[in-house]
Amino acid sequence: QDYYGKELQKSEDLKTNACITSARPLPKVVRDALERVHEEVVARYYGCSLVIPECLSSCRILDLGSGSGRDCYLLSQLVGEQGHVTGIDMTEGQVEVAKKHIAYHMDKFGYRKPNVEFFHGYIEKLGDAGLADESYDIVVSNCVINLAPDKRAVLQEAFRVLKPGGEMYFSDIYASQRLSETVRKHRVLWGECLAGALYWRDLYSIAEEVGFSPPCLVTASPITIGNKELESIVGDCCFVSATFRLFKVPGGSQAGPGQVIYNGGIVGHERELVFDANFTFKEGEVVDVDAEMAAILQSSRFAEEFLIRAGGANTAALQGCC
Repeated sequence: QDYYGKELQKSEDLKTNACITSARPLPKVVRDALERVHEEVVARYYGCSLVIPECLSSCRILDLGSGSGRDCYLLSQLVGEQGHVTGIDMTEGQVEVAKKHIAYHMDKFGYRKPNVEFFHGYIEKLGDAGLADESYDIVVSNCVINLAPDKRAVLQEAFRVLKPGGEMYFSDIYASQRLSETVRKHRVLWGECLAGALYWRDLYSIAEEVGFSPPCLVTASPITIGNKELESIVGDCCFVSATFRLFKVPGGSQAGPGQVIYNGGIVGHERELVFDANFTFKEGEVVDVDAEMAAILQSSRFAEEFLIRAGGANTAALQGCC
């Protein structure tokens, strides 16, 4: 709270490169939406690039660790006036910045009533903020879960508030090994998102324990710290910024392998939908998918965007995580 509320006043105050890692190119609709966000909100935002999933019209979205609200105001435009975005953050100063600009943005977007709200609270304890079971279509998070001491509690709460078929789409920092106590207690490394990084294999086991489908890796980029003193403390551990998507696939909806055809109906992704590192769907093209992907597409908000049929030629050869 001190680091993000007092020590950092703008993104240039960050001491490592962890939070400025680039992701894949952004669709024009997202770039245009970003230009309409208030400059103070953008300047006081410390996340990694942008974490914006596809197919958002009229969705209810929760942003974990929403900071000054940049992603919330972006998403506000993409879900439209009939959608809704909730942001929650533990740093009171950041929440105040976000709340201060609600009226500005609603006027800018031409909305008659606000479709965003912000809460001061902890992402491990969403119930304390009054967030109900199965009340959101999507949960997003941008380089914040590493700041939570109890990652399992965060994923458990995200799973609880998601509707059946809902998605958790999030960027975070991961480590190549479990971190030493010396690193984990280093104040600056914690604030810079490195000391709290999860060993990447632990994400897979925690997601399974909580009830999510196996994580789908979307993008990953190595992190260079760019600070000799901090590099010497970290030693031979490597870090990566990665975006994953997890789905709350309803019980009993497990499908077999199949073939899918993308109909091209998602705004900004009409010709091609890069779903994750394993699956890219081109409009009108038949794609063999494994049972996990078939179940995800059938049970999620993407169901209406695909023609899905059972069986397939090469599905046995498909792998899961890459």
